[in-house]
Amino acid sequence: MRSAPHPLVLVLAASALLGLDGCAGDDTSASASEGDTETSGTTTPTGGSDTETSSSDATTGDTDTGTGTDTGTDTDADTTGGVVYDGEPLPPGEPGEWVWVDFPDAKCRTGAPTGIGVRYGSSDNLLIYLQGGGACFNTLTCLNNPGSYDSGDFSGWSGSWGGWGIFNQDRPENPVGDWNVVYIPYCSGDVFAGDREGVFIDEQPDPMDFVGHRNIDAFLQRVVPTFADAPEVLITGASAGGFGGGFNFIRFAEAFPKSGISFVDDSAPILGDEYVTPCLQQQWRDLWGLTETLPPGCDACTGADGGGLTNIASYLAAAVPRANLGLISSTRDGTISIFYAFGVDDCSGFGTMPGGVFEAGLYEYRATQLGPSGWASYFIPSTEHVWTQNSDFYDTEVGGVLLTDWLQDLLDGVIVEVEP
Repeated sequence: MRSAPHPLVLVLAASALLGLDGCAGDDTSASASEGDTETSGTTTPTGGSDTETSSSDATTGDTDTGTGTDTGTDTDADTTGGVVYDGEPLPPGEPGEWVWVDFPDAKCRTGAPTGIGVRYGSSDNLLIYLQGGGACFNTLTCLNNPGSYDSGDFSGWSGSWGGWGIFNQDRPENPVGDWNVVYIPYCSGDVFAGDREGVFIDEQPDPMDFVGHRNIDAFLQRVVPTFADAPEVLITGASAGGFGGGFNFIRFAEAFPKSGISFVDDSAPILGDEYVTPCLQQQWRDLWGLTETLPPGCDACTGADGGGLTNIASYLAAAVPRANLGLISSTRDGTISIFYAFGVDDCSGFGTMPGGVFEAGLYEYRATQLGPSGWASYFIPSTEHVWTQNSDFYDTEVGGVLLTDWLQDLLDGVIVEVEP
């Protein structure tokens, strides 16, 4: 067993590791010292694994969410929204080659302009991937969170990470290897959920623009006309991108009303208020304008004490019944537990969240939010963080189920709970 680093080292590492795909390096599993992740465990089909149901058929395979979970929802995202996405389609490109597209109307938290990456595939289906990379809500986290992302950053990423994990086009077991891909970089510091400009944080000399939520709308203005007829759309992202995929999932579902729609959250479980304290959630609401950008109708997502964000999981299932939803998480994720530890002791400073506490919160989250609302889940006995962006995506096996097979099942409408 590895010795525990000093808490400050853990914080610095966590801020960087919340988005490993922003770093250069070798295609090496995060747990290479331990070998492939292969464990015995429990596999529980929750959506009827005897019959595979295509998510593109909105009349079959829907999950019964009337099992006692209060979603606080009065909105059906399949039939509402009203936003028209009619921008210029994205430029063409050679199949299999990454292309950077500037978006002058999208910006990072420093005000620098940004854009997206696109790779066309041989399939008509679409993968939208949201990058990870920490969050900015105090001096320490802001110093370790990227404040810009441009074509140069993307060139470095696409030449390395852009061919690994879920982006690998050469692995036949990759369920989305031949899909079109839109890669949304992360530099807004607000887990893609903010809409506030000119925000000062602690001793930082310059104001921040937390506009990740607004950026998603700018991207969709051109992404939707390009891929409007995609039979299947998968929204996913790691860490901060996993949070962002959930916070924006209703908008994605509304943008592709005729497509089968799925969401896979890689390593961003929003645990209950006992674990993600209301004071920490309130910080995010105040700094990023989070309450205003949450899906309308999710009353339970906003508690009087600032808590309630955990309820977005059951809300998404009820609001988009045609969706296939899933969570991938380590049982003792050493990075997200540090992220949540900022809320310990009434947000008085940096605390600690022991692995056992995080694990208890994760299983409680599945019991109260995911399971009753029909989410699939894949829990890995590990402290590692993020699983879709490197070789772990292909090597990981729990309870006799490969992670890639679990994802294929989810895309087929077969909802399975996998645990050690």
